[in-house]
Amino acid sequence: MAWHAGHKNTTRQRILSSAAKLFALNGYEQVGINSVMAEAGLTRGAFYSHFKSKSELYAEAVLNSASKIGTTFLNTSAETFVKTYLSTMHREGEFVRCPLAFMVTDITQRDSQVRDAYTKVFKGFVNRLTELDTKQHNQGEPDIKSEQEMTQALQKAALLIGGIAISRAINDDELADRLLTACQSKLLG
Repeated sequence: MAWHAGHKNTTRQRILSSAAKLFALNGYEQVGINSVMAEAGLTRGAFYSHFKSKSELYAEAVLNSASKIGTTFLNTSAETFVKTYLSTMHREGEFVRCPLAFMVTDITQRDSQVRDAYTKVFKGFVNRLTELDTKQHNQGEPDIKSEQEMTQALQKAALLIGGIAISRAINDDELADRLLTACQSKLLG
């Protein structure tokens, strides 16, 4: 029996989704190919039909995860984005796990392929923040990004990513919630 035309892509997406989840929750060193494939409901042998190495999988999982998150927040307002991103549900990884926040400390120890993927995602995130600001302030009219807008977007990115990353690192839920609220307050004025 032949596989349908989209089977290989569907299988690849299952692997990427499983890898993104496991890498975000456990880090690169704690996740093996066997565990990724088991999470995806596949055998280890199928892995090498899609990826050359664990590092390649990690880099693509970062990109894939960010793409899914970008789609989730595509048509949201700046306020909704900030409140959802800086939420307890996000911190706990219940519905979304932003690789920028969930993998930030793990990425520094990876090869250039992985760091390039992370950098690409970060640049896209900053760009999205400038678009949200432009849309909010200019009622959707396109605008050229000034140096000030770029600086503000970088500051917002640091508050968003840092807020989630730190709130995940501390083991005091009340303090973590206060941190997320403080970051929201600063970003939303």
